[in-house]
Amino acid sequence: MTPHLPNPPKRLVVVGNGMVGQRFVEALRARDADRAWTITVLSEEPRRAYDRVALSSYFDGADAASLDLVADGCYSDDTCVLHLGESAASIDRAGHSVLTTTGRTLDYDALVLATGSYPFVPPVPGRDLPGCFVYRTLDDLDAIRAAAEHAAATTRGRRSGLVIGGGLLGLEAARALRLLGMSPHVVELAPRLMPLQVDEGGGALLRDMIEALDVTVHLGTSVARIEHGQARDSRRMLATLADGTELDLDLVVFSAGIRPQDGLARDAGLALGARGGIAVDDGCATSDPAIFAIGECACIGERVYGLVAPGYAMAEVLADRLLGGTASFTPADTSTKLKLMGVDVASFGDALAQTEGALEVTLSNPVDRTYAKLVVSDDAKILLGGVLVGDASKYAILRPLVGRPLPGDPVAMIAPSGGMPSMSLPPDAQVCACHGLTKASICGAIAEHGLTDVPGIKACTKAGTGCGSCVPLLKTLLAESGVAQSTALCEHFAQTRAELFDIVRRDRIATFTELISVHGHGRGCDICKPVVASILASLDLGHILDGEQSALQDTNDHFLANIQRNGTYSVVPRIAGGEVTPEKLIVLGEVARDFQLYTKITGGQRIDLFGARVEPLPAIWRRLVDAGFESGHAYGKALRTVKSCVGSTWCRYGVQDSVSLAIELELRYRGIRSPHKIKAGVSGCARECAEAQSKDIGVIATENGWNLYVGGNGGFRPRHADLLMKDIDTATLIRTIDRFIMFYIRTADRLQRTSVWVESLSRDGTDGLQYLTSVLVDDSLGIAAELDAAMATHVERYEDEWAAVLDDPERLRRFVSFVNAPGAPDPSIAFVSERNQPRPVLPLLGRGKALEVLA
Repeated sequence: MTPHLPNPPKRLVVVGNGMVGQRFVEALRARDADRAWTITVLSEEPRRAYDRVALSSYFDGADAASLDLVADGCYSDDTCVLHLGESAASIDRAGHSVLTTTGRTLDYDALVLATGSYPFVPPVPGRDLPGCFVYRTLDDLDAIRAAAEHAAATTRGRRSGLVIGGGLLGLEAARALRLLGMSPHVVELAPRLMPLQVDEGGGALLRDMIEALDVTVHLGTSVARIEHGQARDSRRMLATLADGTELDLDLVVFSAGIRPQDGLARDAGLALGARGGIAVDDGCATSDPAIFAIGECACIGERVYGLVAPGYAMAEVLADRLLGGTASFTPADTSTKLKLMGVDVASFGDALAQTEGALEVTLSNPVDRTYAKLVVSDDAKILLGGVLVGDASKYAILRPLVGRPLPGDPVAMIAPSGGMPSMSLPPDAQVCACHGLTKASICGAIAEHGLTDVPGIKACTKAGTGCGSCVPLLKTLLAESGVAQSTALCEHFAQTRAELFDIVRRDRIATFTELISVHGHGRGCDICKPVVASILASLDLGHILDGEQSALQDTNDHFLANIQRNGTYSVVPRIAGGEVTPEKLIVLGEVARDFQLYTKITGGQRIDLFGARVEPLPAIWRRLVDAGFESGHAYGKALRTVKSCVGSTWCRYGVQDSVSLAIELELRYRGIRSPHKIKAGVSGCARECAEAQSKDIGVIATENGWNLYVGGNGGFRPRHADLLMKDIDTATLIRTIDRFIMFYIRTADRLQRTSVWVESLSRDGTDGLQYLTSVLVDDSLGIAAELDAAMATHVERYEDEWAAVLDDPERLRRFVSFVNAPGAPDPSIAFVSERNQPRPVLPLLGRGKALEVLA
C-alpha cells in the first residue's frame, strides 16, 4: 500500500512589512500550527516592521531598535523568511508569480498586498526643493534631523520649520520639530486642527493649547509657493501662504494626509475603489481570488482606513480565511486617543454629530483648559460618540459604551467631578479597539490562563499594546474577575517601593543597573527609574547628576530646576523659615535684574525667580551660592519649606519662638529625598498664622511647649492634619519628626503624600494615627534607633546640590539646550513685558493683545 504523504505547504508571498503586514504574518503563524503555509515577506524599507504610531518618539529618546515590532522567533526558520530592501516590481497573475525589484521571481499560491500608503504632497510650487520633507518613515525622520542639525550649526537666532497639514500626523510632525529645538508653524486648510476628529469647540481649545507650546497655527489657508530665501539667506527658505503671509524657514515638512499605495495592483489590472485603494470584499479578497489586500492600501466597504486598528482587524480576518475560516471584516472603530505635544485628545463614535437628530452635550472649562462633548440620540438615551480635549481620562470607559444606552446623566458623565456611574461593561463591549478585543475575550483569557496583572494581559492577548488607551480598563477587568491587584512597583520589579528601599538599604546597592539585574528584569521604565533614583538619593548614595543616576531623574531633577510651561526654569533658593537679610534681598534683586527674571514671593515664604534658560543656570547659581544661598529643592520630591509666623519675638500673641524652630527644622531636613514633597509649618500660637495644620508636618506653640500635627495637605483633596503629640518639649518634638520623616521614606508608596500614607497605616482595627504613635513614640517595631541614626547620617552628610555642581566641570557640561549645538540657547523662548516684569509669550492669554517683546 502506498503510504499517505502530507500535502506540501502552500506558498504565500506578502508584499509589505509595515505594522499591518507584520501583524498578519504573526496572526497566521500563531494559527497555523501545522505550517500549511510557507511565507515570504518583502520589505521595501531596509529595516523590519516598526511602530509608526510612536514615530515622533524617535526624537524623544527612542531608537530604531525600541520601535521594532517583530516578535522573537518570527523569522527564525525557512518557513517564514523576510527580505529587507526588496519589494515587488510587478505581478504575473496568470503565472501566479511576483517579480521583485532585485530581479527575483517568487511563485505564490496566495499573494497578500500590504503595501500601505504614501504621503500626499500638494502640488505646491517649490515642493521639490532641498529642505522639503515628508513625515512617514524612519529614513524621513533621519533626514529631518540632519536638516535641523545643519540649521542649528549655520543659523543664528530663531530656527523655524513649517508643517503643511494640521491633522494627526501634522501635529506629530510639529512635536518632532519642537523636540529638535525649532519653532514650528502649522498650516491647515480647514478652519480647525484635526478636522476629521475634533469639532469646532474642541478645535478652538486645541489650537490655544498648541499655540501655548510655541507652535504658530495658520487655519483656513494654504501654502501658495515655496522658494529659497535669496536676498535674506540663500540657505533658508521662504514660504508664502495664500493669505499673503511670508514665513522664513529652515525646513518644510509635508504631512497633508496619505494615499493608498495601489500602483502595483493597478498595473496588474486589479479592481480599485472609486477614490483609490485596492477593492476587497469582507474577507479581504481582491478581484483576483488568489490575491488579497489589507491595511491602508485596501478599499473595503468603499472606504480606505488610515488608522492601524482597522488594518489589524483585516489582518486577523485574512489569517482566519487562509486557514479555512469564515471571519468577516465589520465596519471598524475609528476612535482615537493620543497625546499631541502633551495635550490629551480623544475622539470616538460619531464625534461630529452627523447622525440625523443627534444631540450634543458640551462642557467647556477655559480655566482648567478642558473640553468635553457627548453626542447622544434624539431621545437622549443612546451614546453615539464624543470629543475630549485637555483631559481624556474618561475615554477608556466612554468609548465602549458607544451604541449602548446611557448609564446616567450625560452632563454628569463628563463633569470634572467625575460623575461616571458605577457600572460594569456588557460582555460584548469592545475594550481594545486596536486589536478588536471585547470584555468577554479579555476576561476569558484572565480566567483561562490565570492572568494576574496588566503585563500578563498584554503578553497573552495584546490588549493595551497598541495605542494604550485601554490600559486603565484592563485593571478594572482584573478586579471584576476577582484578581487581587498586584502591589508590584511596575512590570520590571515585583516588589513595592518600600521593599525596594529595604533591599537597597540592606545590600548597599548603589546603581539602578545592579538593582534591576539582581532583583528585577528588563531595562526599566519611567515609573521605576525615578523611584530608584529617589531611593538612592534618600540613602545618600551619590549626587543625583553623577553617572547612571543622572539618566534616572525626573524632568525637573535633570537641571536642578523646575521646568515651566514655556521651557524655561525657575530658580528657588532656600530662605529658611522665611527669614532673609537685607543684603540677601539685594542679591536676589540684582540677580533677577541682571538675568531678566520674573520675581514672585510665594506662599512658602520665599522668593522664586522665573524665566531662566538652561545655559545661564550655573551662572545664576554661582552668584547666589557666593552670597550664601543654597538650593531650595523646589524641583525635587523633598522638603520644600518650613513656613513660620514671627512668633513670640515680635508678635504680642506669640507664646514660643516659631521662627527659630522653623529655621532649625528646615536646615535639619533640607535636601532629604522622599516619596513625595514635604511641606511644614510652625505657628507661634493657636491663631495659626503659618497654617501648620494644612501641612505634612505642622507645629503649633502652646504655653507648655509644642503640639505636633502630621498628615495634612491642601491640593485637590485637602486634609486637616492629625494631632500626634501635645505639649512636648523641643527635643522630643524634633526626635519625633525625625522618626516620622524616616518612617515615611521607608514605607510609603511611589508618589504617596503623607496624608494618604497616614490613612493607609491602619492595622487590625487601629487607625493610621494610632499605629503611627505606637511606632514613633512607643517603638512597637523596635526600629526607633535605626530611624534616629538614619536622620543623624543625613544631617551629617548633607551638601548643597547646586554648590556641588558648580565645583564639578563634568556636571556643569549638562547645562545646554541642545546637545548637538551646546553654545546655542533655545530660540523658541520669548518674553513680553507686563507690569514691568518679563513673562512668557502665551497666546492663550488673549490673541491680539499687543505687548512689547523683550530683546
